Formats: sequence, structure tokens, C-alpha cells
Amino acid sequence: MIPLEALRDSFEGIIPSIIATADADGMPNISYLSHVHYVDERHVALSNQFFSKTATNVERNGLASVMVVDGYSGQQHMLDLVFERSETEGETFEQVAIHLEILESRMSGIMKLRAVDIYRVENCRAVPAANPLVEPEPLFLPDLMGKVARLTARMSDCGDPESLLDATLEGLGELFGYHNSMVLVPDGERGGLTTIGSRGYDQFGFGAEVPAGRGIIGLAAARRRNVRITDLSRGLRYLQAVQAMAGVEDATPIPLPALDKPLSQIALPLVARGRLVGVLFSESTERFTFRHRDEEALIVIAAHLATALSFLSEERERAETNGREKADAPADQAGSLPAGRRIAVRFYPRDGSLFVDDDYLIRGVPGRLLLHFLEDYARTGKRDFLNREIRRDRRLQLPDFKDNLETRLILLRRRLEEKAGPITLERADRGRLRLTLAGRPEIEVVDE
Repeated sequence: MIPLEALRDSFEGIIPSIIATADADGMPNISYLSHVHYVDERHVALSNQFFSKTATNVERNGLASVMVVDGYSGQQHMLDLVFERSETEGETFEQVAIHLEILESRMSGIMKLRAVDIYRVENCRAVPAANPLVEPEPLFLPDLMGKVARLTARMSDCGDPESLLDATLEGLGELFGYHNSMVLVPDGERGGLTTIGSRGYDQFGFGAEVPAGRGIIGLAAARRRNVRITDLSRGLRYLQAVQAMAGVEDATPIPLPALDKPLSQIALPLVARGRLVGVLFSESTERFTFRHRDEEALIVIAAHLATALSFLSEERERAETNGREKADAPADQAGSLPAGRRIAVRFYPRDGSLFVDDDYLIRGVPGRLLLHFLEDYARTGKRDFLNREIRRDRRLQLPDFKDNLETRLILLRRRLEEKAGPITLERADRGRLRLTLAGRPEIEVVDE
């Protein structure tokens, strides 16, 4: 029996599988099957979406034969199956449901997953192919753990969340060839995710938002499960979701970075101690970029990133709370406001949107933070701000402020840098931010 582990690419659903059953009189029935999912070395799960002749036959004798096709090589294998049980919840059910939700055509409700049927594999044999698409690969490819070890070692050397994000995204490109990647963090106000770091795109897209449950990124966050697709040529519905995230259907001010024609994508939730701290996402213009071994490597990297992000943010918070910030420079640099051009700042309290010179900058927590800095600057000339002062300032009244401060400050600094406008925010040293303006801010708060 050929080990099922060697057939993992045949369980991607790229080429539909075929299932054969027989009724009590021996009459065969053959039909296409939406999804065959690898469970373990002796079991597979078949998607159950219809009340059909297949289900009736299996109920009578518990037997089925399934042909699966490797979408990469074209190799075919026959599986002899014995029915064991049906599941309507749990890890296997959720994984199959997510893939169907992304990949199936727009047949809302009709394609809804009813259950997954778990079968024991009694035999697995190859079907000889006259003209295989590519040369067969060895049964077991070299693993990626050496590269994982090198990248996680780099990540462990990082002393702050910002350098950790940079090291992770750069390492994914340099060591693994995953050149188009991003990290998103929970928004905290609108329930979605916000892009905080990216590599490989024409625009960094700092501040770009993804609604909860939308597309592969939103699903990975909402379900807290990895979502991996090796061939998006069948995923027209997903591509439409990407367009929606980029602002076609939603009034998202900053478009999400995205490849024009992605064919492989993977999203992994970043979870630390049961709390979602972000999503790691990568995509490629090539099919089969993210195979099972790639997913296994990225699971380790994502777990390390989630733990390190959480630890570094909490360590920074403890240092600030205990007053262990550097004090070799004055906390405030007050003085007269600089001469120069007028910087028009318009702020909308409803969603925290902030515009500079009529150009949208950012919204939400980062928008409220920048307004706070600018108001203090306009009132007193203050340019330096300590993180611990920000945390204790009751005027801000920000939801989930304590947990989100570090990532929101990173996002705000990077967004200001990306815009290259008259306002910049730099990290003067640990726990201290410095505001610089090329003109006089004139602030307008617009109540709608």
C-alpha cells in the first residue's frame, strides 16, 4: 500500500476526485466528489454536501472507491475505503468547510457542507499514466526545518516588535523564497485586521484593512485556522474577495497590497496564550508554492512570531510602567511653534479618521494617537512623548488601548514614513517618540 503521506498534493481539490459505490444489487454509481481531505496515515474525509445515490449506497454497505489526482504531476491513485463515521463539527469539519467556502463557485447555500464522512483506507494503489505531466517526485522531499531554525534564531535576537516584524518578513523572502508577505494585527475597534508590515509589493499598504471573515486572511483570523490554497485558478470567488478588500466594494481608504494574479496563498493566525495577535500571510504567482511541508514550516514560524510579539510588547509595557525608560534626554522639548507653511489637519471623531492637507492618512487608534500628539504640540510645543505617559493619559479613552499601543505606534510611524508628508514620528530611544513637523499645524475636528 502506497502511504497516504506521499499523496498530499492529491488532496488539494485542484482536479476533482471521482467516487464509485454500488447498491444492494451490485449496480455501480459513479459521481464527482467535491473534496477529499487527508486526516492521517490511514484515514481520509469526504465532503458530504448532498443527499445522493452515493450516500444511500454507502449507508447500505459502507464501501467506496475514490480516484484522486495530483494536480501538480497528474498522477492518479485509487483508494479503497470503508466508512467509519460522520462529523458535523471539529477540526476536520472546519478545515474542509473553510476550503469549500473559498474555492467553490457562487452557489450560496447549495454547496454548504453538511458533514464530513471519515473513511478508513484499506488500500492505495497507483494508476499507471501513459503521459505524466511531470516526472514523479520522490516520496519524501527534504524538510525545511534547517531554514526554520535559522529564521527563528534571527527572530529571537530581536529586541522590539518592529525589528521582529522586519526580520520575519525579510527572512521569509531570503530563506524560503516567499517574497510577497505581510503581517496584519487585530483592529480592536471595527473587528477586522490592519496591515502593519509587508514585503514584495509596489506599495507597503500600512494601515490597509481586512474585514473579519473576508477572504483567506479574514477567515484565518475568524476561525483561528491555517488556510492554504495551492492553485487559485479555480478560486474566482476568492479573487473577488481580494478586490473587495482592496476597496472595490468596501470604502477602505488604503488598498490592501496584493498581487495581480496570485495562484498560491497561505494565511496563518498568530495566536499566543489563546489570544489572536495577528495573521501571517504570503502569496505567489506560481502554483504549488505553499505545499504541506511549507505549511508545516510556516506553522512553527507563526507560533514563534506570535509568542515573540506578545512577549516583546508586554516586556515593553512592564518597562514603561515601572519607569525604566531612558532619561538621558528631556522628555519634553517645548518652544515656539516653527514658522513655515500651514499644515491642515482634519479629524473625524466618529471613526478616528485623520487627514493631512486633504490627503487621507489613517483612522482608528493611530488616528486618535496622532491627534493627541498634534494637539499637545500646538498647545505647548511639546515634541517628545513617553509611552508610559500615553498609557496613563485619561484624555485618550481608547478601547483596548493597553494591548494595542505598541503595534498602533508602529503602524502610525510607518504610515507617516510611507506618506513622506510634513509630519514624522520617530523613536528617539526606548519608550520615547519624537514628533517633527515642517510647518504649523491647524487642527479641525469635524463632528458628523
